[in-house]
Amino acid sequence: MTYAVKMEVVRHLYPDFRINHIEPYTHGQNNDVFLVNQSVVFRFPKYTDGMKQLQTETELLVAVGPYITLPIPNPIYQSFKENEVGKAFMGYHCIPGSPLWKEDLLGIENDEILSGIASQLVTFLQELHNIPQEAIPSFYKQNQTPIRPYFEGLYQNIKLKLYPWMRPEARQTVSNQFEHFLDGAAHLHAERTLIHGDFGTSNILWDKDAGRITGILDFGGSEIGDPAYDFAGLLSGYGETFLRRCLEMYQAGDGEDMLERIYFYKSTFALQEALHGLEHNDKQAFEDGIRAYR
Repeated sequence: MTYAVKMEVVRHLYPDFRINHIEPYTHGQNNDVFLVNQSVVFRFPKYTDGMKQLQTETELLVAVGPYITLPIPNPIYQSFKENEVGKAFMGYHCIPGSPLWKEDLLGIENDEILSGIASQLVTFLQELHNIPQEAIPSFYKQNQTPIRPYFEGLYQNIKLKLYPWMRPEARQTVSNQFEHFLDGAAHLHAERTLIHGDFGTSNILWDKDAGRITGILDFGGSEIGDPAYDFAGLLSGYGETFLRRCLEMYQAGDGEDMLERIYFYKSTFALQEALHGLEHNDKQAFEDGIRAYR
């Protein structure tokens, strides 16, 4: 289904919304994303199971908006009545800025700017992780999975679906990592809060000239979970030095246990991408995730 056809769905529901220009916006793993009139971003789920996910994300954005200082998507256009791919969507005014890629951050030599960026990101995480339970939509509270059972399930899924594609020593390394984590105590000390769930470089926007974060995107992976998971996104995206700068500001209460969880979670990211690609027939995601393990 083309962008133009999808926008006819929007036009039908919002007849006063004039559509003058449509262009691809970003590559979305779960959604087709495009920019209308150079000002409004629309997301259409690619898969049936993505429609409910986008609907709950939309409800979450509305609920947490008052608690977050940095700009996040504000869903002003939405439709989830028809259970059909191509007809469910969410739209919000574009947040200015470009992704803060790793090379951008590593290219910053001014320590004051680095500290300012770290402070903005940590403030966002503190605000998000401290949102009161009563403000969180019920879906998230009713669909919590304890840490150990979740990663036990992930481990079994990886062994069943990905091990046949992996070289023997890579399989052994992954087994060692999972079994050490599952048999250890680090996960027992984790608090559970609302987390972003996909706190990576493509979802963190910044203004290069000003040297400041301008917004946070894509709450589709949000859940009640371990705050360490969001820091694993920072580790994966920007490396250990920046991670430790952020952790010092965050003042985490469980120290080395949190650090152990961060490194373990980060080690699963590529495998989760490969699984997603395999399960949704996304060859690029599968290849990107499995490449280091072949």
